Amino acid sequence: MVWRDSQYLPDDLVFTVSYLGGNMPTFALNFSRPGAQVLLQYYMFLRLGFEGFRRVQQTSSDVATGLAAQIGVMPAFQLWNDGSDIPVFAWSLRPGHTENWDLHHLGDRLRMKGWLVPAYPMPADLTDLTVQRIVVRNGFSQDLADAFLADLRDEVDYLDSLDSPMPRVGHAPAFHH
Repeated sequence: MVWRDSQYLPDDLVFTVSYLGGNMPTFALNFSRPGAQVLLQYYMFLRLGFEGFRRVQQTSSDVATGLAAQIGVMPAFQLWNDGSDIPVFAWSLRPGHTENWDLHHLGDRLRMKGWLVPAYPMPADLTDLTVQRIVVRNGFSQDLADAFLADLRDEVDYLDSLDSPMPRVGHAPAFHH
């Protein structure tokens, strides 16, 4: 179905989802996903062979678990998972660590260094909780992970050194669609 203009699209068919730190309207008549990602993985499997494909996936897993372990020992953070199931992990700000900043502020500081690590508010019944998440993809090397960790530590040290709170009122999301 095609609408000539958004004014003709019924509002009850539009959903707002939190994505990469911002709110994004989305419209779909069903919740099916395109098959391009599956097709690409199949192509990579054929191109690299079983052992090559396994090596690529193992490298992503190793980088994720190593990065998660390093972030998990930082006093500011509480790790939610360690990236061992899939190369994705998340953390929250440790309760009581600081009243001067939150993960939105850290996401803004990391963005200034070129890293996109947005803060995600949790859904209903957990709206007072915010997490940050990293997805380790093919090509995110250990060297990049080390560079990210250095920047993360620098920005946490900067934020921890503040004598007064960062502004929170009207704190705009860092990502716009």
